[in-house]
Amino acid sequence: MVAAHFTHVRAWVFDLDNTLYPPEARLFDQIEVKMTTFVQSALGVSRTEADFLRADYWQRYGTTLAGLMNEHNVDPGPYLHEVHEIDMSHLTPDPALAAAITRLPGRRIVYTNGTEPYARRVLAARGLSDVFDAVYGVEHAQFRPKPEQAAFEAIFALDGLAAEQGAMFEDDIRNLAAPHAMGMRTVHVGPEPLPADHIHHHTDDLAAFLSQLV
Repeated sequence: MVAAHFTHVRAWVFDLDNTLYPPEARLFDQIEVKMTTFVQSALGVSRTEADFLRADYWQRYGTTLAGLMNEHNVDPGPYLHEVHEIDMSHLTPDPALAAAITRLPGRRIVYTNGTEPYARRVLAARGLSDVFDAVYGVEHAQFRPKPEQAAFEAIFALDGLAAEQGAMFEDDIRNLAAPHAMGMRTVHVGPEPLPADHIHHHTDDLAAFLSQLV
């Protein structure tokens, strides 16, 4: 029955972190440590204060980077390079997910608040390098982050994507509000359902969910 809600979809947009790999991989634990280190060094604050600011800026601005840019005029380039230099050796390929995505009709893209180079490293580790038509990072939205609607609009304009013909897959429910408002079908990917008016579907098994659609 769920497939009936996706018959119009011709653009499939996937978040990266904790969406195209399981949360148990805990990649973001590594990234958060590096974020805190960067904030501590850039702002000259204690590690406790840096960790507080990292989380506070993420909550208020959508990403820690957006907070650093807005409040401290931090150059995004060095920050993005440093925080994404992490170990991915424990990620494993997911042939079932690769096959399920490949079967989707239409255009398939990745859109992450990370960077394109980082995303491509993750996709390679997951055996997903060849299943997407494009990969977009925060740099393609002029460093405006999800959940800002302007960020989605920038990426979709760049890709030529019609939102009303799209579906968005995300682990962070904040990042589904703007796609819903733009007319997309929204799917929350996570261990537990988090009901909200802007979420159409939930799954804790992305490959199995996608396999129902075609």
